[in-house]
Amino acid sequence: MREIVSEVSAAEEFGWLLKLAGALFFVAALAFSATVRIWLPFTPVPITMQTLVVMITGAALGVRWGVGAVATYLAAGAAGGPFFAGCAGWAAIAGPTGGYLIGFVAGAAVAGLAYRRAWFVRAGCLLASLAAIYACGLFHLAIIWRLGWHEAVAVGFLPFIVGDVAKYFLATAALGPFNAAFKRLFH
Repeated sequence: MREIVSEVSAAEEFGWLLKLAGALFFVAALAFSATVRIWLPFTPVPITMQTLVVMITGAALGVRWGVGAVATYLAAGAAGGPFFAGCAGWAAIAGPTGGYLIGFVAGAAVAGLAYRRAWFVRAGCLLASLAAIYACGLFHLAIIWRLGWHEAVAVGFLPFIVGDVAKYFLATAALGPFNAAFKRLFH
């Protein structure tokens, strides 16, 4: 009995270290996913794999650690690290992709609600996460960049929705088999 108690105590004591390692892993994954980008000639927003990574980050780490990982990624990029798609520093946050970058925090928070939940709750949270990212991105394009809502949707939503729906299904499918692995690693 004493051995079981010591194992639980060790897991509780060092659990935060595993979460930190997981958060740092996802910060690196977000930075890498920004390097894979496709620029379309009719929109200032590139296609990247970041929305996929944001959804998985939140669902794998939970709200607090998922938001922390995405916020760390944003802070490193805002400080001048070459982590954003296109440009670095505050120019990226003020630029046309800034709303999506800020939306990553909201997306990770919403996806984090899927943490340790049934598959159908995870699926709903990931879809809501994608909606949160788009809402912030479109708001930024329409209000800050003064594109108007129709133009913002035309350049910031329509070219990307098919790919992002595919990323949503990929994230939902990946979290099924990998959910047990994430629980062992990060919980």
